Amino acid sequence: MIPEETLQQIRQRIGAVTDPDLDETLDALGAIHSIEAEGDGIVVYIELVPPIYRQLAQQLDAAIRSSIAEIDPLLRTVVHARARVVDRAVPSSLLPNVQDTVAVASGKGGVGKSTIAANLAASMLLEGLRIGVLDADIYGPSMPTLFGLEGASLPAEKRDDGRVVGYPIVQYGIAVASMGFIMQRDQAAIFRGPMLAGYFRTLVEQIEWGELDVLLFDLPPGTGDVQLTLAQQVPLSGTVVVTTPQQLALADVRRSIAMFRRVNVEIIGIVENMSYYIPPDDPGKRYAVFGHGGGNQLASEVGVPFLGEIPLHDAVRASADVGLPVVLDPECDPEVLHSFRTVARAVLAQLRRYNWQRSRTPRVEISV
Repeated sequence: MIPEETLQQIRQRIGAVTDPDLDETLDALGAIHSIEAEGDGIVVYIELVPPIYRQLAQQLDAAIRSSIAEIDPLLRTVVHARARVVDRAVPSSLLPNVQDTVAVASGKGGVGKSTIAANLAASMLLEGLRIGVLDADIYGPSMPTLFGLEGASLPAEKRDDGRVVGYPIVQYGIAVASMGFIMQRDQAAIFRGPMLAGYFRTLVEQIEWGELDVLLFDLPPGTGDVQLTLAQQVPLSGTVVVTTPQQLALADVRRSIAMFRRVNVEIIGIVENMSYYIPPDDPGKRYAVFGHGGGNQLASEVGVPFLGEIPLHDAVRASADVGLPVVLDPECDPEVLHSFRTVARAVLAQLRRYNWQRSRTPRVEISV
């Protein structure tokens, strides 16, 4: 039987453990749900601000076990971490079972935005999260190619009320929906602005996504109708902006950031793609084909986080061509894998900070 005094000591020690993303103690976060004696050990239940990813859970588990071992090194410990319920950025009437929505955007085309979106989704999957991707690039949908789903069509059913509901296609454990599943492969999308926004809204409203931790939106380049529709009608947790190092891309990124700020969407941060080239025949070398450091410099200039660099590597291209996100390739180059997972963890950490801030903000309700 473990004395109550020992349990209190353990609670104090655990309460002093710091959440690595939020830089707050578990006690300050009110994260300790319960500590219960069980035989010759204890079971600790902690509730954390979502999204909870595997690396974070492992870090906290190790820190908690270390704190307990200082009191009784023979004590057996079981730690359960679960997501706390926080106010979602998404209203309950739209995507009610999605915790966070993240747009992946770029100021201009050709910067690898869709490849980044697909591999961010796959990296988050590797962190143990439930992930979906909505390909909102209606003029140039890329997700069918990137996920090996060319020629596929969205499964759908007609409900008793006459409403037709579609379901995402699950590929590699990721829920995927795209305009490319509706259009024929070589069909051109010829839409004016209102039609464009309408098709996008249909993709959002008429698909049953189920329970997701994060839904990523792969946006078309620029600052047009789809971006405005998304920002105004699907409240976002935030936006990841993709750029390449050269000044031509950075100029367009500034405009993209200004647009999202104008419609009150948080900028999660900037990702610099094609930061340097790794030659396959000499992986020890690095070539700054498009310059280097522009994304980091811009992030500092506009006051947003710099999420990381993604190298230009032939394996990324080869995996995209066969329809497999490169991070899911068992033979993925370690540096490429590390770069994508570092960016994904940085995005998840920022989402947790936004969710924590939102949970602390009093909700004002006016009754008439």
